[in-house]
Amino acid sequence: MRMLRNLCLMLIVATAAYAPAAAAIDRAVVEKLAFGDTSEKLEAIAVLVTEGDPRAAPVLAALADGELQTAEKRVLIVKGDRATDAVTGEAVAPLPAGREDVVANNRLRREIGSALAALRVRAPDRDVRLAAARELSDSADEAMLPLIRKALELEKDAEIRSLLEMAQATLQLRSPDRVTRLDAIRTLGQSSNPSMKTLLLPIVSKKPDGAFAEPDEAVRAEAHNSLKAIEGRLEWGERFGLLFAGVSLGSILLLAALGLAITYGLMGVINMAHGELIMVGAYATYVVQNLFRAYAPDVFDWYLACAVPAAFAVSAAVGMVLERTVIRWLYGRPLETLLATWGISLVLIQAVRTIFGAQNVQVENPAFMSGGIQVLSNLVLPWNRIVIVIFAAAVVTGIWLLLTRTRLGLFVRGVTQNRAMASCVGVPTSRVDTWAFGLGSGIAGLAGCALSQIGNVGPDLGQGYIVDSFMVVVFGGVGQLAGTIYAALVLGMVNKFIESWSGAVIAKIAVLVFIIFFIQRRPQGMFALRGRAVEA
Repeated sequence: MRMLRNLCLMLIVATAAYAPAAAAIDRAVVEKLAFGDTSEKLEAIAVLVTEGDPRAAPVLAALADGELQTAEKRVLIVKGDRATDAVTGEAVAPLPAGREDVVANNRLRREIGSALAALRVRAPDRDVRLAAARELSDSADEAMLPLIRKALELEKDAEIRSLLEMAQATLQLRSPDRVTRLDAIRTLGQSSNPSMKTLLLPIVSKKPDGAFAEPDEAVRAEAHNSLKAIEGRLEWGERFGLLFAGVSLGSILLLAALGLAITYGLMGVINMAHGELIMVGAYATYVVQNLFRAYAPDVFDWYLACAVPAAFAVSAAVGMVLERTVIRWLYGRPLETLLATWGISLVLIQAVRTIFGAQNVQVENPAFMSGGIQVLSNLVLPWNRIVIVIFAAAVVTGIWLLLTRTRLGLFVRGVTQNRAMASCVGVPTSRVDTWAFGLGSGIAGLAGCALSQIGNVGPDLGQGYIVDSFMVVVFGGVGQLAGTIYAALVLGMVNKFIESWSGAVIAKIAVLVFIIFFIQRRPQGMFALRGRAVEA
């Protein structure tokens, strides 16, 4: 931050050569800044800001950084073994003896920060001016109003002008002039910044005795209208945020349930170890991350390119082994399959605890998935959630192409609709079962890879998604991949909308109750399965 500020100061000083300023800063003001008490120093800062001389920036920065010193009546900016006169800017050599530091307390440092921001609004670099305008919109002082007005006269950038207008309106709100205050309130009403509400609320509030804090009825009415306008814009941000949260949750549920839609929906296997296959994919991502950190730290941000296929392959391999060794002998026996896969889930959890420990492990986001994009003043969309939504769409597209455009997909659909007839025409049904179960397990691994980017990874990771996955598959329609997609999005949005009103616990209960009543009325789900499988 200090290097950035020094760069900004260099840009400001560079413009001083083109400014029609005097040859030196007012000596009396600089001496008051160095030798005066706190109140006098505050007055000196206000004067320097009002004058708007860019040469004042290095002096104020030196005071904040502890580099302003005095030698008798002379004020110096000392950096290492070099010194310059704070008034004239001339180099001073050798360093005078008996120098004393000029001390700045926290209050002075805050005022200096605002003063430097006020001076930076006239810098030639747009990014510097934008950062200064943002700082002023949050912490401006009345002494900076003339400088803000001058900056507005010269500023052409719409975003910076908007911020400066907000800062100016914030200061004008304290004016005793009624017309000035009304103009300021109208300007604040055009903002979508939540902090503007805190400036307007005192105007419409009442004192303990019941009287309004603002005696002027016209000012109160204008403040009330501006508050309504700001709240209306904020409500749109909240609605969009809620919609995105619903889509984000729906994409996570879709990834978790898509593999189950194949193993349960298409194959009829009640796989209670599906959540643990999600966990296996998450731990595979964790292992790949550690390998990249240890052996390829320069390309660490690309570890997901290897983690995604690794998570799919490891989970698919585990699933195929389970199908070959256990589940194959239990087809057509749902109760035994449920109990066996539940036991397998416990074995997988204990195996992971033995290998990686019982504590959660952390998977780090790549740089491109860190932070977020600010859409509105009160709405920031995290990049990791955006990437997961796109990833879920890509996985769904890949599965659709696999099931509708490949030989394996044709075999899976044939076995699902009529296993006996598919076997009669030469389809290797047992091998198709293995590949289909491996496909569903691999998709669960992809879900684990995605989930590792939004939270910690632990042995119990999959336990939180197994019930939701079954709800999505049953609600969408057993054997219907399209229904799984719609069901995941619907349940995700409904869950988030109810959660915004009554909390996460009530939302979960409400969704479960809804699923129970829905299945009673429509056991086949939203999309009923059609074809010979129904007739059988």
